[in-house]
Amino acid sequence: MERIEHLLEGIEIRVRIPEDRAEALDRRRRSLSGRSGCGVCGSELLESALRQPPPVYADVRVSTAALRKALHALRESQAINAITGATHAAGWASLDGNLQLVREDIGRHNALDKLIGAMHAAGIDPATGFLVVTSRASYEMAMKAASAGIALMAAISAPTALAISLAERANLTLIGFARDDGHAIYTHSHRLHDHAGGQAGRQATP
Repeated sequence: MERIEHLLEGIEIRVRIPEDRAEALDRRRRSLSGRSGCGVCGSELLESALRQPPPVYADVRVSTAALRKALHALRESQAINAITGATHAAGWASLDGNLQLVREDIGRHNALDKLIGAMHAAGIDPATGFLVVTSRASYEMAMKAASAGIALMAAISAPTALAISLAERANLTLIGFARDDGHAIYTHSHRLHDHAGGQAGRQATP
């Protein structure tokens, strides 16, 4: 083994193997189409797996009450999960917290893909609401949200360090641990306000 580097984007491992073994590995390589997932699986280089979406310019404002209202409605709207207990959901809510669209899937990435597709089909402007998801806020989830022009994403679980970094650069408001009893704001906290007009929640330190 030549070198291991720990980067924000991942762990880079550089190895050297004999030429004959490299040729044998090339002959055994399989080429399979990726039917579902995050879009990162199968990438051989960090540069090909990671990309920075353009900044989000939507100037949305969401109250803490609207966020909790949407989260509660999302829990109540998971018909498949109610039966199986094994699916994630992604929901789109208007700025007042009314849930407008919900999509479920066993994969969190697929649920978000379905939701973004449904938003596009319905002609929904990303500047008119916000995103709530029942998973952790991974890099790929943040990338997809920002790429769709969504300005605020709230996840019930933790964000990754890479997701926080991307959200900061993409002008995406990223909220983690969004529950009934609170939440943590990781980036661009100005978009979330309480009823009195002040900033809601607590600003988290990555």
